[in-house]
Amino acid sequence: MTETAITATRNWKQTGKEFLNPRVVSMLFLGFSAGIPLLLIFSSLSLWLREAGIERNAVTFFSWAALGYSFKFVWAPLIDRLPLPVLTRRLGRRRAWMLTAQIAIITAILLMAMVDPSTGPDSLTRMALAAVLLGFSSATQDIVIDAYRIESAEPRFQALMSSTYIAGYRIGMVVAGAGALYLAARFGSEAGAYSYVAWQMTYLIMAGIMLVGVMTTLSIREPETSRANEIHYAATDYLRLVLVFAATAAAFASGFFLTGGIFTELKTAAGGSALSGFLLETLRFVLAVGAAVLVGWGLVVLGAINRVMARETWVEPALDFFRRYGLNTALLLLALIGLYRISDIVLGVIANVFYQDIGFTKPQIATAVQTFGVFVSIAGGLLGGLLATRYGVLRILMLGAILSAATNLIFVALAEIGNNVLLLYVAVGADNLAAGLASAAFVAFLSSLTNVSFTAVQYAIFSSLMTLLPKLLGGYSGSIVDGIGYPGFFIFTALIGVPVIALVWFAGQRLDIDGRAKPAHVR
Repeated sequence: MTETAITATRNWKQTGKEFLNPRVVSMLFLGFSAGIPLLLIFSSLSLWLREAGIERNAVTFFSWAALGYSFKFVWAPLIDRLPLPVLTRRLGRRRAWMLTAQIAIITAILLMAMVDPSTGPDSLTRMALAAVLLGFSSATQDIVIDAYRIESAEPRFQALMSSTYIAGYRIGMVVAGAGALYLAARFGSEAGAYSYVAWQMTYLIMAGIMLVGVMTTLSIREPETSRANEIHYAATDYLRLVLVFAATAAAFASGFFLTGGIFTELKTAAGGSALSGFLLETLRFVLAVGAAVLVGWGLVVLGAINRVMARETWVEPALDFFRRYGLNTALLLLALIGLYRISDIVLGVIANVFYQDIGFTKPQIATAVQTFGVFVSIAGGLLGGLLATRYGVLRILMLGAILSAATNLIFVALAEIGNNVLLLYVAVGADNLAAGLASAAFVAFLSSLTNVSFTAVQYAIFSSLMTLLPKLLGGYSGSIVDGIGYPGFFIFTALIGVPVIALVWFAGQRLDIDGRAKPAHVR
């Protein structure tokens, strides 16, 4: 074996051993803790409500619980700014918030377990409120874990920590999804034979499983990069900051949800096309954000909050990003962040419907997607972290962008051939491998863009922007399929990934291999 080959082998072994670093391993358990709540709000809870005899249109009421995930960047500045009484002094800034969020998650799950939704409208309202608490608590935990991951280790560990976090997250989703359904069935609840006690026991066990996150939080160390010299404000300043945030959030919620009827009528008047609906929903979102900004700005002008504190909390994180990268590079990066996951997210919205439409049974879909697909995505995430550590984040980011677009073309073949189990597993395996690899590299890339002075805020903005446009477009995937058919739709999802490849290339010209800005004379 040549000296170069020996060195390469040694480097691979060294990189592999870094998976056993305590900071990397801790992210597996924190990712597991972050993955538990999501499906307890959506798929598992939806099945519980259906078995309890709740009408399908009433289940949509629980979409409010998703607000926390979509708009966590709005209150992320509070996580960066507000100390918690006693806990911050004893545990540190990140672990204090992490523990608080986990206790709130456990409380919310216990509250859900104490409600039988079949007993009437009041119980359904209590369940919805508990689900909303779970959503916001879980989103808060995500904010803190993301900030902790970025602050707790140097850049060379970020790809590995991202991949183990994603692996833990997906394992948590399996436990809260398939695991919860298995437990409920084991305890005796089935369609047509509803048992509240079975679902109560299931959710109580899920609350107990969340103790994995609590024990991890108590055993890890607070990041050394936490700001020791941070300026502390008076308690009244912090209280006023929270109240201004509450008023701003209320303005956004009112602006978005109270205009639902108006925009429904506008979409009907526009003919109900996918494009017009997408544009109107985008306008609705922009108007709601504008209402929130006006309320927040007005309260600041009126002196409802310490202006210096308001600037440090809401304005400085955004200005810092543009200062560090410059306007052109910053806009390029924001475009890349907003579009990178568009191919797989838009396809994923309608994937299960597609499988059913071409004749696969629910057990076949569950086995292929929820079991085989999950394990392949975990393997893809670990592979992505290993490759990003070995070859640099931007190179694997490019590989992920190419694979995410290219693997969508396999679905074209599946749509043409129809019910073919082998091709189903090829499509699901390729899609999940590409998604796992791309996700690990992308999370590491986003981590490299943040400033440790504003970690929670900047990463929350990035991660929210990452899914905003793809989810909006994905909501109209059914209409697109109706217009051009499944083969055309899958070709479309591959084509919208091509600009992403170009954006990654342009970003590579302005950033170094780890995602940091190159010196001005190199750009």
